[in-house]
Amino acid sequence: MFSNPRNELRVSQAWETLLSGGELPSGAVRTLVDQSWQRCAQAQVDPLRRRGALPVSEQDLFLLHERQKDLLEAAAPVMACARDYLAETGMLMALSDAHGTILVTEGDHPALDAAQAIALVPGVTWSEVACGTNAIGTALAAQRPAQIHATEHFCAGIQGWTCSAALVRHPVDGELLGSLDVSGLSATYHRQSLAFVINTASRIEARLAMVEMERRYRLLDHALGRWSADGQDAMVLFDRRGCPIKASAHAQRAIEALGGGLDLTGQQRVPSLRAGRWRRGMLPAGLPAWLRGEWLEPLVVRGEQLGTLLVLPGRSSGGAHGARGTARAAPVGEVTTLVPRVAAGFESVLTRDPAMRALLDKARVLAASQAPVLLQGETGAGKEAFARGLHGGRGGAFVALNCGGLSRELLASELFGYAEGAFTGARKGGMVGKIEAAEGGTLFLDELGELPLDMQPQLLRVLEQGTLYRLGETEPRQVRFRLVAATHRDLRQEVAAGRFRMDLYYRIAVTRLQLPPLRERRQDIPLLAAAFLQRFRAEQGQAVETLSDEVLAVLEGHAWPGNVRELRNVIEAAVLMRAEGPLRPIDLGLDEPRAPAADPHCAASADRGDSLAEGEEAQITRVIAGCGGNLTLAARRLGIAKSTLYAKMRRYGLRRASGSPSH
Repeated sequence: MFSNPRNELRVSQAWETLLSGGELPSGAVRTLVDQSWQRCAQAQVDPLRRRGALPVSEQDLFLLHERQKDLLEAAAPVMACARDYLAETGMLMALSDAHGTILVTEGDHPALDAAQAIALVPGVTWSEVACGTNAIGTALAAQRPAQIHATEHFCAGIQGWTCSAALVRHPVDGELLGSLDVSGLSATYHRQSLAFVINTASRIEARLAMVEMERRYRLLDHALGRWSADGQDAMVLFDRRGCPIKASAHAQRAIEALGGGLDLTGQQRVPSLRAGRWRRGMLPAGLPAWLRGEWLEPLVVRGEQLGTLLVLPGRSSGGAHGARGTARAAPVGEVTTLVPRVAAGFESVLTRDPAMRALLDKARVLAASQAPVLLQGETGAGKEAFARGLHGGRGGAFVALNCGGLSRELLASELFGYAEGAFTGARKGGMVGKIEAAEGGTLFLDELGELPLDMQPQLLRVLEQGTLYRLGETEPRQVRFRLVAATHRDLRQEVAAGRFRMDLYYRIAVTRLQLPPLRERRQDIPLLAAAFLQRFRAEQGQAVETLSDEVLAVLEGHAWPGNVRELRNVIEAAVLMRAEGPLRPIDLGLDEPRAPAADPHCAASADRGDSLAEGEEAQITRVIAGCGGNLTLAARRLGIAKSTLYAKMRRYGLRRASGSPSH
């Protein structure tokens, strides 16, 4: 194929002949292009199409990235090198999945900008059916590398481009994972582009092979103890893709006796045993007829399913039930655990409210997954209780960090840790950050909306690549944890205002739970108050009484701007002040704001339901003014600690009224 006006004219004339229903002259276009055009015509692709289709939503693209995590991680460093190579060449590189949907792009900035005009961007599908003849779609359809130039494109709007694509296959079993494409305006055509993209795709496959071998070594290492312990059984060890990698001496014979056709000497796999498609308590779908689910054991190491152990009925197992009993024996290695069931974990969340119960049901389902969860709701609504419930009984620690009220430097060291000597005063031996401390468990980042904008890319990198750098270190550390984030802010508004990164928002907001304020579930007030009373009376060694109707009336009539946290503080303070005898309305201290002078304004504010979620700076200003500059009272009305109020006042440059009290 040559790039010159005469050839392009000949191809253009052939394209017009095809569209008019005529027969293409022999040799008018290459066989690869001819066959692609025929497929496009049969699929009734619009030849006048100007650009690709609309991209999938950002949330769907994120979920697609999650499903293609291995491919993206293997491709990331390779494409980073390509970015440098393609700089100032007018070309870009695009990685797609097996359906032709672009996952990521890299390359020359002018080329990336020009690609917007034809929607050659992440989230858009460039299959032949969607966009006609093009390198991505044609390579996937023909199952071979493809270079498509200028008028060889089937759709008119794309004929100003040139592109070359190669397939990316999994090195273990050859499964088609996607394609790698280099594209640019037609003037950037170069014959060697195809060789370059083929070589780059092979480097991605090599990285995939390294990762897969490392996983297999870990799997074999932890399976050795089980293997020697159950040596009399017919056993097969499958990797995370369902490929058999180790079998006992008589396993093949046992499979054949059951009528199975699995060849343990080759790379034949059992697709239904692929990691992520099944777990304990949920048998794999599509199992071969000879294979029973109770013979299978998922092998999970540090929260990652590395493979599956199959123990067949044999001489020592006494049939299917024996095999099942063997398979559920001691775990493989000290760090191997079963996939956790849905955690209970939410006992501390008390409610009679139907909407809150529905939210709890959803949260219990989410507790079994590893997907990030964003908890939204007003300050004091119970986000940490939900976060602990989402952690449930999973392995690893529950580590919490509040991103508000800390200086940028302190927050960075708390989050990422630091090396010895990283800065003046650094602890000898360095410090483990909260992210590392949550290894294998849950990291709860409260008030995530307060995270400084320049630190957000660092957190995003940790979430996407699973690695972090301690302050003062140059070597990355591998981390694996489940993220639960919480905020009282509307992060979508923060994104629109430029105070929060959109890519980080969609990374953490895979699933969202909106917690209602206490004033919207008033039937829970007596339930929660009684629980807090019992708790604090027990801590003080005091007798627990029943709350009187008068006390309940005061509690139910209050606006609770600080939500559940404020209710807890009110009951705790009342218990401390009233050590003997049942609580009285006066012990609650809720009538105080309705007293003299400036207090009526403060009371009016309480009736409206003061909450930081309503616009923090304006809310703080209004409450401080309404409480006559009494910061203690204002902090109580806002449902936050006085130290937190001071920190927020410094952030917004607020001052209390001149001459007003500080207490």
